Amino acid sequence: MDYLVGPLPVGEKTKMRALTEIYHRPSIPYNARGFTTLGELTPLLAQLMPPLADVTEDLFGGSARGLPNDTLVGAIMAPLSFDGSFRRGWVSWRRNTPGPWLHPVNFFQYVDFSGTDPSQWKLLKLVYNHQVFNSSEAFLAAYHDGTLKRLPNRPDQDPAAGGWSTRKRPEASVARDLDYLPGPRSVSFAGLRFRVDRAAQYVSWMGWGMYLGFDRDMGLSLWDIRFRNERIIYELAPQEAIAQYAGNDPMQTTTAWLDRFFGMGSAVRDMIPGYDCPHEAVYLPATTHNFEGSIVRSRAICIFEHDAARPITRHTGYSEGEFGATRGYQLVIRSISTVGNYDYLFDYIFQIDGTIEVRLSASGYLQGGYWEPAQEGYGTAIRETTMGSLHDHVINYKVDLDVAGTKNSLLFTSTAQETITQPWFEDDWGSEVIQQKISKTFIENEDDALLKFPPNFQGGYSLVNKDAKNRWGIPRGYAIHPGYSPIHNTVVGSKRLLNNANWARYNLAVSKRKETERSSSCQWNLNLPGDPVVDFHKFFNGENITQEDLVAWVNVGMHHIPQAEDSPNTRTNLAASSFFLTPLNYFDADISMDSKNSILLSAPKKAGDPWSFDDYGVAPVNCIPDSIPPFKYVGVQTYGLDGKPAAPATADEMRKSAELYHRIKLEL
Repeated sequence: MDYLVGPLPVGEKTKMRALTEIYHRPSIPYNARGFTTLGELTPLLAQLMPPLADVTEDLFGGSARGLPNDTLVGAIMAPLSFDGSFRRGWVSWRRNTPGPWLHPVNFFQYVDFSGTDPSQWKLLKLVYNHQVFNSSEAFLAAYHDGTLKRLPNRPDQDPAAGGWSTRKRPEASVARDLDYLPGPRSVSFAGLRFRVDRAAQYVSWMGWGMYLGFDRDMGLSLWDIRFRNERIIYELAPQEAIAQYAGNDPMQTTTAWLDRFFGMGSAVRDMIPGYDCPHEAVYLPATTHNFEGSIVRSRAICIFEHDAARPITRHTGYSEGEFGATRGYQLVIRSISTVGNYDYLFDYIFQIDGTIEVRLSASGYLQGGYWEPAQEGYGTAIRETTMGSLHDHVINYKVDLDVAGTKNSLLFTSTAQETITQPWFEDDWGSEVIQQKISKTFIENEDDALLKFPPNFQGGYSLVNKDAKNRWGIPRGYAIHPGYSPIHNTVVGSKRLLNNANWARYNLAVSKRKETERSSSCQWNLNLPGDPVVDFHKFFNGENITQEDLVAWVNVGMHHIPQAEDSPNTRTNLAASSFFLTPLNYFDADISMDSKNSILLSAPKKAGDPWSFDDYGVAPVNCIPDSIPPFKYVGVQTYGLDGKPAAPATADEMRKSAELYHRIKLEL
């Protein structure tokens, strides 16, 4: 059970009570919980694997004997329970080599570890090469009597061949011309144009201002976002991230991750200066926690301004005042979380016209399956015995828009084809014209606000305030525009993702804001798909949403059909998704025009005369930028429950800690 403690800091008025009003069930079953540490399952696997060591060495060149030099490592899939009545999972074995996710050996064990008594935990099934055995003894008997159907030896079966899954630079088959030179860098010659109040965690830039928040579950969030002294958004925060897989083996076909469970905030990583963010970025720390204690990441958040390398507006014209351009500067606030194999880049991008882009990019390692002909259609071969498995990523955001106040309505604007006649149509073209026409409809019932974008994107959704109008009498609002890859989850009805991620069924949804509906998901939802702690569908009760305080729940993601170029790591340029929040009649005109970082050109009045221009006094600054300091990367600083800093972790300790906590690695 969760408890609410406050107010903080602890004083005479501090109280503790059960926190129930934001949940849809009274308590969390033991079997739906995760692990305090993963060591509790080790004794069971230590019984199961050593007796098989000689056989696994013969079959696929690896073993787990409980020794430091074990060549196999196990990982358990999720969810582990449907409704909390049991806790069972498939353990998938992989080679213990860099990038182990890409080295499966097609050997699986289904274990039952329900309840608190380890003596009752047991093996239920063992699967090798699609052959199912009810016990280790039955598997060994088939091996020894020759009835076991063996997998063929393949070129990458040798553990030493695992070097292809590292990030070590390979020799290029074709040299890149001038690649030995450093690339261009962004430099603010006149000094940074944004302000950061570190104590208040407040950022301001070009009329924008916002507070930064950070939590264990989902990491970075933004609060009280204002533009030109008006609040646009009260809360902008990620809620959950799912990854649902497909395949022809026990690992891929049973996997449906909900990464909030593992803690995307506690999985935040220190960014690599000059690579994850530009050299002149400002870094902010974040404090979070995991089972080891309190964690401080000194470079958890980076903030930088950059030139988008395209004007936000421009035109070439020859009449007075027609020819000019405005620079497309943007402010980016970024954090990166590495949850096991995947790296998630969270970007909040602010623009000078009042637009916000929310972008999620992915990199890191695929959750690879064992490639064989039976996997055709479920993925793509990326090595002789490795495939990238088909899966969906869907990430949900809460957008508590307050557009010209807290009283907003949901507007659907669409276009459709029409055929019309007019008495003035020319006889040359006939008496009919086929064209399109705009229609606008207000969605008034909450139950009708579970939404998907229309075909061909012939329409969109926005929140407007009917009572606040611009100079032209149009309700002021903000539109929610799809950006890159606007998807929702492909698979609906699977028991492993039945009701614990109902938000993923839509592109977006809009509900009436309530303090009891703080998030679309919960840390405990992963292992309760049949009876989740937070069921998003229960937010929708047929209430009227006209001129109410509304919240939009918006999804980004990708249908990840893997390809050879995903090896060794997925690329952020392709694995990206976003949505835009942009003014919709919120202003009377385009306010980016008032930026001084603009130019207006005038054509010469006499032939041969030079063009004149006005750059509004923003003169170029010619100076040598500061030199880049020597590269240095500082690892995580951990504080124990006594508040004292622990000794800096070694590489081996950091690797094991990350594996144990963030992807339920069961390393023996």
